[in-house]
Amino acid sequence: MKCAALTGIVRADSGRPKNLKTKIPDELKTDLPQTKWGKVLSATPVIMTVIATMLAGLSSSEMTRAQYDRSLAAQQQSKAGDQWSYFQAKKMRSALQHNTLDLLSATTRIQPLDSAKLPVPIDATVLAALQKSSLPSIPAPAPLDAPVQTALDAIEKQIPEQDISQLLASVTPVSLETALNEAKDRTVAFDAATRPVNLRIDELEKSVGGDPSVSDSFIVARLRYNSARYDAEARMNQTIANLLELQVRKNNLSAERHHRRSSKFFYGMLAAQMAVIIATFAIAAQKRNVLWSIAASAGLAAVLFAVYVFLKG
Repeated sequence: MKCAALTGIVRADSGRPKNLKTKIPDELKTDLPQTKWGKVLSATPVIMTVIATMLAGLSSSEMTRAQYDRSLAAQQQSKAGDQWSYFQAKKMRSALQHNTLDLLSATTRIQPLDSAKLPVPIDATVLAALQKSSLPSIPAPAPLDAPVQTALDAIEKQIPEQDISQLLASVTPVSLETALNEAKDRTVAFDAATRPVNLRIDELEKSVGGDPSVSDSFIVARLRYNSARYDAEARMNQTIANLLELQVRKNNLSAERHHRRSSKFFYGMLAAQMAVIIATFAIAAQKRNVLWSIAASAGLAAVLFAVYVFLKG
């Protein structure tokens, strides 16, 4: 009985096909978990798009900063030009005073100014200004930071721009702004200190007359005082102009730095866009999807157009 049963089982097994294959429907394949490479491939376009957007934003931000620094440098250059104009005007006035003094000395015998012969009494400050060409005292300027002073000396010596740029790298905007404000405050203080003396001398000029010796002595004393005052004002305007020139150079260097960074971020954005296109093509080739192929083609065309504009435009 057992042998007959075993024989029946063997015969039953021998009637079945040996190589059985199971075919999974396409609808079920899409629900199966992807491989690691598939997950990376599908996530790459999204990640690289985010990176490209970030790089584009950084590039635009750096370009905006470069444009701002250029605009600020142009404004400061205009201010520096005004200060140089003031400097030249003061120097020209001083030169005119000196030339007039030379002519008077060559044609007229000038006596020292005698305060007793003046029609009205004057205080000691005005008398010292006329007799000794002494200027009102103002607080001495604070010492400049070493990097700022070194850069100013370099500009005065007219060393190459490349060397000046290296020196400006150690100059901070705060120290430069502080030095500029102190120079402007010193000019304002000097104007406030000399204004009463100037007004008093103008009043004396109207009242002096009659005796030519007194008149000539007063004119020469006034010319000497004015020449000394114009020289002092010219030096102050020159200091402000030089500090503004440092600011112009500093902002131009900052603009160039931001421009270079913007270009590098732009190239990085192009590389990220290229990665998006390559990943999209890979997905399109894997899934053979028409929409993926159209998107990849459009992205590739955009990158090629950007390269063409960059090279030809």
